[in-house]
Amino acid sequence: MGLPRTPSFRLDGKRALVTGASSGIGLAAAVALAEAGADIVLAARSVDKLLALEADIAAHGWSATTISMDVTDVEKTAENVAKLGPFDILVNSAGLARHGPALETNTDDFDLVSRTNIKGAYFVTCAVAQGLINANKPGSLINISSQMAHVGGVDRAAYCATKHAVEGFTKAMAIEWGPRKIRVNTICPTFILTPLTQATFDIPERAAWIKEKIKLGRPGEVEDIMGAVVFLASDAASLITGSAMMIDGGWTAD
Repeated sequence: MGLPRTPSFRLDGKRALVTGASSGIGLAAAVALAEAGADIVLAARSVDKLLALEADIAAHGWSATTISMDVTDVEKTAENVAKLGPFDILVNSAGLARHGPALETNTDDFDLVSRTNIKGAYFVTCAVAQGLINANKPGSLINISSQMAHVGGVDRAAYCATKHAVEGFTKAMAIEWGPRKIRVNTICPTFILTPLTQATFDIPERAAWIKEKIKLGRPGEVEDIMGAVVFLASDAASLITGSAMMIDGGWTAD
């Protein structure tokens, strides 16, 4: 009998744009895609860090180039994507947070978080999709969301608002572009140990809260995200769109 064959997880011949690639999850996603064979364009505001990452990737025999990109500058981002694309894969990891009690949220912080996490994410996704549509190509667009897109959290009202919004537009885009074979999904990590999250882990009551909520008993590492990125980008996930992949150690299972 003819046996079914596992679809390939390899990304040879694919081009990928990774925003927020200078550190943390974005950096790990870029490495994962490069290791799987994709040609990576590393994008972030911090070009020095990107150039160091590009050199490290090249030292492993993988392919990457660097571009300065601020996703909140929607017009310039669209120009760069149109010039450098089309991209078969997007990992949109650019994001930020301003945590604090909801009643103490000021409009400047709310607007800053919203410009990056919602507006920037929305329009860079559109720009990559437009390039694919113009080239009549399929693609996989991955927005790095959060477990906080599905639950609430102390001092995280503004951040939760933006990530819930990401889930909403991801589903709508998946419906709209599905007939063009453009898949749009999110990855929703729990607290990942990075320099940006260290301040949270340094607060004893917050660290205890995290330990209690994560059923597997440990916070995430960037390596926990890498396989999911490759999977969603690859043909192995060819029937997955409009979905949220939870990488939260069971946080949202309650």
